[in-house]
Amino acid sequence: MLYALHEYAYHAASPLRLAAQMARSFWGSHANPASDTALGRTLYASAEMFSNLTRRYGKPAWGIDTIDIDGVDVRVRQVTAWSSPWCRMIHFARDRNDLRRAGRAAFEPAVLIVAPLSGHYATLLRGTVREFLKDHEVYVTDWTNARQVPVLEGRFDFYDYIDHVRDMLRALGPRPHVVAVCQPGPPVLAAAALMAEDGEESRPASMTFMGSPIDARLSPTVTNRLAEEKPFTWFKSQMIHTVPPPYPGAGRRVYPGFVQLYSFMSMNEERHVDAHWDYFGSLVKGDGDSAAKHLEFYDEYLSVLDLTEEFYLQTIDIVFQNYLLPKGELTHNGRPVKLDAITDVALMTVEGEEDDISGVGQTQAAHKICPNIPKERRELLVQPKVGHYGVFNGRRFREEIYPRIRAFIRGNDELR
Repeated sequence: MLYALHEYAYHAASPLRLAAQMARSFWGSHANPASDTALGRTLYASAEMFSNLTRRYGKPAWGIDTIDIDGVDVRVRQVTAWSSPWCRMIHFARDRNDLRRAGRAAFEPAVLIVAPLSGHYATLLRGTVREFLKDHEVYVTDWTNARQVPVLEGRFDFYDYIDHVRDMLRALGPRPHVVAVCQPGPPVLAAAALMAEDGEESRPASMTFMGSPIDARLSPTVTNRLAEEKPFTWFKSQMIHTVPPPYPGAGRRVYPGFVQLYSFMSMNEERHVDAHWDYFGSLVKGDGDSAAKHLEFYDEYLSVLDLTEEFYLQTIDIVFQNYLLPKGELTHNGRPVKLDAITDVALMTVEGEEDDISGVGQTQAAHKICPNIPKERRELLVQPKVGHYGVFNGRRFREEIYPRIRAFIRGNDELR
């Protein structure tokens, strides 16, 4: 019912949204002599604000067509290297001729960046991908919005996620590297353990976990406490809703992206309100640069996708309430996930000192529960003055975190 009401509210606001768009065009037109008056700028800002707050935010574009490598603009194109109804593995293929001009003709490591499936699209990692592209063959998991997958395609749960990671690593050939950002940490670690036990040639040469809830018992955050305090039945009764027509996935039970978004925004409600007031003020003053930065952030932040009921609820159960992986109790198709089977996969953990989503200690717990990885193949980084998103985006990521990851991958690349 909630999902249907959400859709009804969006469509009911269409006439007002259209009127706001017309007003925005009128008061923003240079042909209108009143557009540059205080009243004109205020009316324009009001119409712009209403239009943006009520419009539908679709999946953002990656916008990565070139990458600067040693002063050479290297062209990049997206190629689907593997796919299922639930995910595409995108290869950001760099132009070989451009790479040769940049002096990069030699082999560079293949890295699978596993994007979080927790409400936002993989494009949230745009900055992460840009940095990795400078030194690696980059592949990214581009998860599908569950409301776009017909019910006839069946289920997608936590264990399917593990299988997807294994299949994508196999598609990359011998000893690729894997980087898990936030949510994927536990299923990626489980996939690596299963592949290591089976002696698969495509088991990772290295795995890097960034701001991941490997052991959510440690340094609990507001998000962790919510998952602990609420009974499992509460999540099932309050957080799960049915996709309405006309979406392809009509009838599918999901954790809607808009519910996740409202939850995140309510955690920092004052900051978001202040940001929008600042945006309004920038429009009134004609400060285009500040307004553009606001739009760039919120165009990404407000774009959300739905998760299947089974994946969301199993994640709550396995990762945030019963902690099955760090306790050594996780099984996959009746088979125990043995983390001590990992012996020749290098391990790096990256945490932000000010992370309010995955507290310090939750990610580095991977070192303790993987006892048989040699000491020389481990690296632990706690980045000062960095929050959750700063772990994989922004200036400190570019200048301080990424160089450490690059050196770690190069030092553990067995195919070089």
